[in-house]
Amino acid sequence: MIETIDIKINKTPVSRIQSVDFNKLSFGNVFSDHMFVADYADGEWKNFQIIPYGDMAFSPAMASLHYGQSIFEGMKAFRQKDDQIAVFRPLKNLERLNISAERLCMPTIPEEIFMQGLTKLIDLDRQWAPTGEGQSLYIRPLMFATDNILGVHPSDSYKFIIMTGPVGAYYSKNLKVKIELHYSRADEGGVGYAKTAGNYARSLYPTHLANKEGYDQLIWTDSKTHSYIEEAGTANVMFVINNVLITPSTRDTILNGITRHTILDLANAWGMETQERRVSVEEVVEAAKAGHLQEAFAAGTAATISHMAEIGYKDELYTLPDPQERVFSNKALKALSNIRYGLVPDQFGWNHLV
Repeated sequence: MIETIDIKINKTPVSRIQSVDFNKLSFGNVFSDHMFVADYADGEWKNFQIIPYGDMAFSPAMASLHYGQSIFEGMKAFRQKDDQIAVFRPLKNLERLNISAERLCMPTIPEEIFMQGLTKLIDLDRQWAPTGEGQSLYIRPLMFATDNILGVHPSDSYKFIIMTGPVGAYYSKNLKVKIELHYSRADEGGVGYAKTAGNYARSLYPTHLANKEGYDQLIWTDSKTHSYIEEAGTANVMFVINNVLITPSTRDTILNGITRHTILDLANAWGMETQERRVSVEEVVEAAKAGHLQEAFAAGTAATISHMAEIGYKDELYTLPDPQERVFSNKALKALSNIRYGLVPDQFGWNHLV
C-alpha cells in the first residue's frame, strides 16, 4: 500500500499567468507559479512542500556546484479536450531518475513522494497547461547535493524539486546534423546512461563548433572508434532503412529514452520490423548514398520527433527524403499526439490523468 504523504501548500498571493503570452511560447524560459520541494537529511526524505516558484539561497560551498552530484528528468503533460491534464508515462521517468541517482551515489525517490508531489503540483497549477497546438506543460524534476563542505565524497543532504512551465515545440524546423568524429558525449563505464548535468556540459562546446559550421545538432558516435552511432543532440536517434525501424541499443553510453521506448512500442504494435542493435556510421552513410535511408529523426521528451533533413559526414552532405512525405515518423508523431491529447483511447495506459 502506497503511503499518503503530508504536503504543505503555500500558495503564491498573486499569479504571474496574466503576464505570459501563450501565443509566443519558447522552450524553457517561462515557469509556472509553484514548485514542489523536498529535503533529504538524516537518511530520509522530509519537509514536503509546494511553494511559490522563485530563487533559492545556497552556499557557494554547496557540493553539487563542485563535484557534480546533480540529476534531472524531462517530462510533459498535455491538456486534453475534457480539460484533464495528462502526464505522459511519469513512472518511466521516476525509474530512470532513480537509475541516475544510484549511479551518482544519491538517494532514490520513493514512488509516493514523486507521484503525489507531481500530482498536487500539476493540479494546483493546472491553468498553466496550455491549449495551443503542439503546446504542453514541461515538467522538470531535479535533485542535487546540498552539503556545504569541500571534499570529494557523496553528500549527506539533497534537495529534490519539481518545476513546470508551458512550452511550444522544442525543435520547430527540420534538422541539419553532423556525424561527430572527434568529440564524445559519453564513454564506456561512465555516466552516459544517467541524466546528469555533466553529460550536457561536455556536449556544449562540440555543438557550438557544429553550429558555427551551419549545423543544428550532432549525431554522437562511440568514444573509442567513432564508428558507431549513439545519440543525436540531446535525444535518441532512430532510422528507417528499407522499411525497418533501427535504433542503437541502449548501453552505458546511451540514455534509455522514454520517447524512444514509446516509438518502438507503437512500431511493434503496428507490425513493423524493429531492430535495437549497434548501428555503424558506415551502414547509415551507405544507406543514404543508395537511397535506402528513408527516414532519420531524433526522439526525446523535449523534441518528441524531429526530422533530420540533411546529414553531414566528413566532407559530404546527404539530403534525405522530404520529411513531409515520411510515412512512419509522421504516423508515429500523430498517434503519439492523439494519445497524449486524449483524442483517441489510451490503449497502452500511458497517461496519468490529473
